[in-house]
Amino acid sequence: MASSECRNPWLRGEHLPLETFAVVIVMPGVPLKLIVGLGNPGPEYARTRHNAGFFLVDELARRLGGTFRSESRHQGDLAKVRIDGTELWLLKPMTFMNRSGGPVHSVAGFYKVPAESILVAYDELDFQPGVIRLKQGGGAAGHNGMRDVIAQMGDQFWRLRIGIGHPGDRAAVLNYVLGRPSAEDSRLIDEAIAAGLDVVPSLISEGGQKAMHRLHTRSVPPGGASPEP
Repeated sequence: MASSECRNPWLRGEHLPLETFAVVIVMPGVPLKLIVGLGNPGPEYARTRHNAGFFLVDELARRLGGTFRSESRHQGDLAKVRIDGTELWLLKPMTFMNRSGGPVHSVAGFYKVPAESILVAYDELDFQPGVIRLKQGGGAAGHNGMRDVIAQMGDQFWRLRIGIGHPGDRAAVLNYVLGRPSAEDSRLIDEAIAAGLDVVPSLISEGGQKAMHRLHTRSVPPGGASPEP
């Protein structure tokens, strides 16, 4: 019986050309390009709980030397910054909270930013002041600004949810979010925002899982929410 021909070039002692091999490099980081802070424009809302998202992008711009400029075509204020060589746009929609999606869609479309490269920061009633959580995807959980962003962009963008606490009575929520936090709550919110900003470089370079682990394992005030999966 004739022996079967060996079809494996390695077993035949042949050398394959370099072009035969493909090298795949997996980048673990999130290619973040746009960070959005949700809030309401105007001095009467400047320090209200509902503007926690504005607080976050204002602080990031301050840290990185960015300057917000009004962009009427996008209905928002924009700033450009760099984090470890990565260029990012910061956006504060100027359309009021319930219409936040339009400016996000406009900026993302103009700069060709996919939803997966967007991070949206906003106030979260379900978390106590001092708590901040990072996640990708999900629903609006009753937040009107987030509902409008999801309607415009889908739900696969990243979120930083900044705890502001809950008044305990659903009927009191509107006045609560449009009110100013106490001095102690304001301090806790600022600390949470600082912690959230500290993990943004990790999100970009190391990916969501490591960034979430770093953020969610920090100590939180008594009564704070447990990390979500």
